[in-house]
Amino acid sequence: MRSLLFPVLCFVLMTPLSANPDVPAGLAGKSDTKSETIPFDAARWTLVWADEFDRPGAPDPAVWTPEVGYLRNGEKQYYTQGRPENARVENGLLVIEARKDDWENKPVTSASLTTKGKRPLLYGRIAVRAKIPTGRGTWPAIWTLGENIPQAGWPACGEIDILENVGYDPKKIHGNIHCKTYNHMKRTGKGRSITAEAPWSQFHEYAVEWYEDRIEFFFDDTRYFVFRKESDDPAVWPFAQPQYLIINLAMGGGWGGQKGIDDSLYPHRFEIDWVRYYKLSTASAPDVKK
Repeated sequence: MRSLLFPVLCFVLMTPLSANPDVPAGLAGKSDTKSETIPFDAARWTLVWADEFDRPGAPDPAVWTPEVGYLRNGEKQYYTQGRPENARVENGLLVIEARKDDWENKPVTSASLTTKGKRPLLYGRIAVRAKIPTGRGTWPAIWTLGENIPQAGWPACGEIDILENVGYDPKKIHGNIHCKTYNHMKRTGKGRSITAEAPWSQFHEYAVEWYEDRIEFFFDDTRYFVFRKESDDPAVWPFAQPQYLIINLAMGGGWGGQKGIDDSLYPHRFEIDWVRYYKLSTASAPDVKK
């Protein structure tokens, strides 16, 4: 989970749920927490855009805009712009690197890249193949925010956390949503984690499939969480408006820094093989799962 200003923790509202036997009690609203293997079916999807990171140098400015500064969650890193030590494309990979290098009196530097205003996302499959770093203090994330955040603010704009991982609990992969009704500030956060064996040791695919009535979260071929639309009320479903993608590597902060930072492990590399955005193929029947 990512807040914009505050420490991040995952909480659930202790509220009785529906009679669905596959959904355990103790979660706010409607969601599914039963893991299921569902391989990607390319025939259902049409690729809209992708970045395969096959051109060395700076990240493509037609797709990516770097964030700059100390931005959120009390994190230790300063996000830089135009600095290849922190963000570059090499050997077919986007590399986001956190460094303890005291650059311009900033002890720790890293990068955060967004598609804001350049590649809007509204429904479809958002997939990223990546290799996460690990080590106490790391906090890599792949997530989205509403393009309307300047007007609506957070969390009313909506947020989808496709991947989060904290280095002090390295085997857990987290997926979450935030909205006005469900967010960690109210202790009503909605999401789930899945445990993987050494997820930092190889590339994995992190994805969501975003439909008009639900958002499904995937780790490779495992769907491990579904958040279902309750109503058209933007307080519970702000996800009828475009969002933009963010990929960043934070250090420390309200969640990533709960057990401190091991300074002996710098630098850390967050490696992204590709980013792909699909829409349902027109030949596909409407996909509404009850």
